[in-house]
Amino acid sequence: MRYIAIIPARYASTRFPAKPLALLGGKPVIQRVYEQVKKVLTDVVVATDDERIYKTVEGFGGRAIMTREDHKSGTDRCYEAYQKVGKEYDVVINVQGDEPFIQPEQIRTLMTCFEDEATQIATLVKPFAQADGLDALRNPNSPKVVVSDDGRAIYFSRSVIPYLRGVGEEEWLSRHTYYKHIGLYAYRAETLGEITRLPQSTLEKVESLEQLRWIDNGYVIKVGETNVETIGIDTPADLERAEHFLRMRK
Repeated sequence: MRYIAIIPARYASTRFPAKPLALLGGKPVIQRVYEQVKKVLTDVVVATDDERIYKTVEGFGGRAIMTREDHKSGTDRCYEAYQKVGKEYDVVINVQGDEPFIQPEQIRTLMTCFEDEATQIATLVKPFAQADGLDALRNPNSPKVVVSDDGRAIYFSRSVIPYLRGVGEEEWLSRHTYYKHIGLYAYRAETLGEITRLPQSTLEKVESLEQLRWIDNGYVIKVGETNVETIGIDTPADLERAEHFLRMRK
C-alpha cells in the first residue's frame, strides 16, 4: 500500500504561539516530528499556514505545503495538503505537529490496522497503568476510548468510561483496562475526503472531540495499541518537560 504522512502545523495557538518553531534540544519542534516520521516513511509533508514554518521546514531539507489559514481542524488542513501533493496514495497518516517523541513503532502499528480491509480510519490507544493514578484517568484533557472486542473504537469521551458499577473508584484501574487516546490518525484517502465534508455532530459538539463526528456517521475506526508514552507540547511548560525528557534519554 502507498502511505504518505502529513503533519499539520499552524503558527497561531492560544496557549503557545509559534509552537512548531520553538526549539527543543536545539532543533525546532516541527523538525523533530518530521525526522521521527521519516524513519518510517519516505513521503512526508508539513501542511502549514505560515511562511515562517514553511521556510523552516524547507531549510532543514523537509517538504512543506502552504494551506489556508481558516481551517477548523488539522484533518481539514491535512486534506487540503493531500490534494496539493499531486500524487495518489492509499492511506494518509495525520501526525500531530506537536509530538516530537512519536516513535516509529507507533506509526507502524497504525499502518498494520489497514491490513483489515474494513478499516476506514485508524488511531492509537495506550492502556492506563495503575501507576498513572486516578487523577490521570479523570483528566478531561486526556480523552478515553471504549474499544470493542474486535478492535474498533466504540466511543471517545473526556469522562471516565466505562463506569464500573459496584466497584469503588480506587479499584477501577486494577479491575478494568482503560484506554487513553493517542492523537495519531490515518485514513484511507477517499475516507479523508468524505469526512471533511461532514457537518459537526451533536456528540462532537458536546465533547469537543472531532472523531465522534466520524462515529456518528458510521465510519469504522480501527484501534492499534501502543505502550509507548509520548509527550505532546501544548504549552511552554510542556516544552520544559520535553527538554528534561530529552536530556534524560541521552
